[in-house]
Amino acid sequence: MKHILASCFLMLSFNLYSQHISISISPDSTLDELFKQIENQTDYKFAFTEKIDTGNKYFKRSLKQDTIEVKQLLEQLNNELPFHFSLIGNNITVKQTGTGKKQQEHTLSGTILDDNQQPLIGASIEVKGLSIYTSADEKGNFSLRLPTGNYTVVITFLGFKKREQQVSLSKNTHINFDMEVDTQTLNEVVINQNNKAVDVKKPQMSMNSLSIEEIKQIPMAMGESDPLKALLTLPGVTNAGEASSGFNVRGGAADQNLILLDGAPIYSDSHMFGFFSVFNADAIKSLDLYKGGIPSKFGGRVSSVLDVKQQTGGLDSIGVNGGVGLISSRLTVKGPIQKGKSSFMVAGRSSYAHLFLKLADNKNSAMFYDINTRLNFDLSENNSLQFSGYFGNDVFDIGDSFSSIYGNTMGNLNWKHTFSQGLATNLSVFYSDYKFNLTIDSENFSWDSSIKSYGFKYDWQHYLNDTFTLNYGIATTYYDFNPGTLKPDGESSSFNFQQLDKKYALEPSAYLDIEQKISDKINLRYGLRYSMFYRFGAQEINIYENNRPVIYNPVFDIYEHGTVTGSTFYGKGKKISGFDNFEPRAALSFAFNDDASVKASYNRMAQYLHILTNSQSPLPMNIWTPSGPFIKPQILDQFAIGYFRNFKNKTYSLETEAFYKKIKNRIDYVDGADLLGNNNLEQEILNGKARSYGLEVLVRKNTGRLTGWVAYTISRAEQKTIGQAPGEPGIANGDWYLSPYDKLHNLNVTGNYELNKKWSFSANFSLQSGKPVTYPDGYYQFNGINIPNYSERNANRLPAYHHLDIAATYTPKPYKKKGWQSYWVFSIYNLYNRQNAASMQFTTNDDTGLNEARRLSVFGFIPSVSYNFKF
Repeated sequence: MKHILASCFLMLSFNLYSQHISISISPDSTLDELFKQIENQTDYKFAFTEKIDTGNKYFKRSLKQDTIEVKQLLEQLNNELPFHFSLIGNNITVKQTGTGKKQQEHTLSGTILDDNQQPLIGASIEVKGLSIYTSADEKGNFSLRLPTGNYTVVITFLGFKKREQQVSLSKNTHINFDMEVDTQTLNEVVINQNNKAVDVKKPQMSMNSLSIEEIKQIPMAMGESDPLKALLTLPGVTNAGEASSGFNVRGGAADQNLILLDGAPIYSDSHMFGFFSVFNADAIKSLDLYKGGIPSKFGGRVSSVLDVKQQTGGLDSIGVNGGVGLISSRLTVKGPIQKGKSSFMVAGRSSYAHLFLKLADNKNSAMFYDINTRLNFDLSENNSLQFSGYFGNDVFDIGDSFSSIYGNTMGNLNWKHTFSQGLATNLSVFYSDYKFNLTIDSENFSWDSSIKSYGFKYDWQHYLNDTFTLNYGIATTYYDFNPGTLKPDGESSSFNFQQLDKKYALEPSAYLDIEQKISDKINLRYGLRYSMFYRFGAQEINIYENNRPVIYNPVFDIYEHGTVTGSTFYGKGKKISGFDNFEPRAALSFAFNDDASVKASYNRMAQYLHILTNSQSPLPMNIWTPSGPFIKPQILDQFAIGYFRNFKNKTYSLETEAFYKKIKNRIDYVDGADLLGNNNLEQEILNGKARSYGLEVLVRKNTGRLTGWVAYTISRAEQKTIGQAPGEPGIANGDWYLSPYDKLHNLNVTGNYELNKKWSFSANFSLQSGKPVTYPDGYYQFNGINIPNYSERNANRLPAYHHLDIAATYTPKPYKKKGWQSYWVFSIYNLYNRQNAASMQFTTNDDTGLNEARRLSVFGFIPSVSYNFKF
């Protein structure tokens, strides 16, 4: 009997000892709250002396577990609190140890890969029950510092099954996580949009991401998927005009966007004068658009940063994919160079519409081609080398009138080194240029211009613990500007050789960016960037009377060139002018719970490069010019605040943001300015300021057969350019006037519907206010000629812009996983044939002699079909 009673006691004690409970403790919790949670779920009672103040807050971090053994919980408490917890029968005794026993921490690191051993950039990693989150970097790597213990790691990524893995951490541990494709929502060819719920706890705001799968679902003109045009479906982003790949962010100009391809700058984003962008959708993995709250590592532009990442090749097998469209085709090949250690990706694209023109005996011609490449080498466990490259050109001929060749070249060599699990570096050097050539056959001359840049970056990522991360680094870029070279062609040319002054500049910078988790509810990101800009010779700089390159003539009510009184020659390498700026950044998120938060951000940025153009579309012949004696750098201050929420288990998400930004030293041209071929641009411009403000709303449906989003923005973008002295009108009489990029209303509705595994459908509707323009408000006659009189700058608008695009995707064999796989895309751009105005031309009718307005439209109803494949 005695043995039976003893056995029963032991079994009862074991059951009590090993039972599981739920626990939720934050740094604001007291010992009393801990005791109550345990006593309410078990038969245990706590025993302690009066010397222990149970109302105090002893917890250094949050402790949340849906299920944990009492034994395991007490072990964690013993390691983290200045107390010793022990079980005696049905009692848990608590004794003060005097000093807290510091628990040893270890590094849990890993690599997230898909079934082709490709890194899943941005995959979400969560330590279950502890509210600890991070994301995978460009190589799919992540790193966390955690105390000794047992944990459940949860990995999630778009289109892949959620993976949970138990990890026992007693030393530094590295794990490879191979993710499995979610065949319930994803097939081998057509990828449906999955969970894109907003991360309410990260302080990053004013940032939108699009995967290449989402981009390929959006119907586009000519049936060609276009990453840049896909940006136009996001809030705060508008187009620079029909058939233009340029984009404007929160009322900013196209030259105020920093476009990066694998970390290197791209200076022109369009093919065929804006019909296509330079980014081949098959070569791109993802893109991130920062509209505000921009991290300190980015600088040099005052409107946005577009960070584009290229695909990487597989380490195990060769893969080929491509497509054939009505006017262009593309082919991508990727695979291993040395299995398991190195890989390559090469993508090519070319148009062939010019061939059809020749068949029709049309002397006009327009074509483009580009090549993307990326090479990856894993040199050792802690060292890797990557090379990214891009080369693209356009060839454009209009009969015997003129021809043009223009394009980008980029190369970037990147070395990544890991010193330890908590410290990694990224060293890169790059070259990027943009060249534009124009030949006027009828006048027998050619025009060449270019911008070249050579850069160096050295970034450090320093992970201190799960609440504090440092990112810091240095960078420098050297610029070589050729604003124009005029070359006569033959003796019959009426032009003489002319070389506009070449310009040289250096832009060094350093930054510090800090991510800090204050509590489970509050997260911060703050930092500082220090940028410098130096303009160098050789160049001769004019000296103007009263230091005014442009003066006002009150008699004729016009601005004229200032009086040149002399000049100063700066030899090669001699400093002409210099600038420096501190650029603070800060962002905060406060989470009400796991599904709702408010965020706020502030950032200051400086921009030292400018495009001055009197065209409202970013045409390829626009000339970049650096800051200098007469053109100051643009300085931005931007504030934003927003509310973010997920609904119904993240099926729906809501993002709302209000923003206000102001820019100093925004230049604008005077009326009647002559910009092309001008060696003294300072004689055509005035310095002013700009501002924009608005409200953005983004509502998404993230899961199910029907997915998509609705984006709406109401905003205002204005400029103000006053005169240089009392009595001068400046521009628009010195009042605020609409910038060319103002769009009061901007609505986009994007939807995708999966009917079955073979058929899916998508549609996109866009509606926005017409862009501001300047119309003539009357005319007068001079020697029998009607001369228009124009209203104030941008006082009018083009008609409202809207169109509806639809597409259907057909996959003949959706369950085929190997060999040749294919799908068809049938699309219609501008379904109801809206004749959107690209411009309005005011002319006199030759027959009637009456003045009339003529609308120029570029796109109407455009059907297209493309065949896409992979094997």
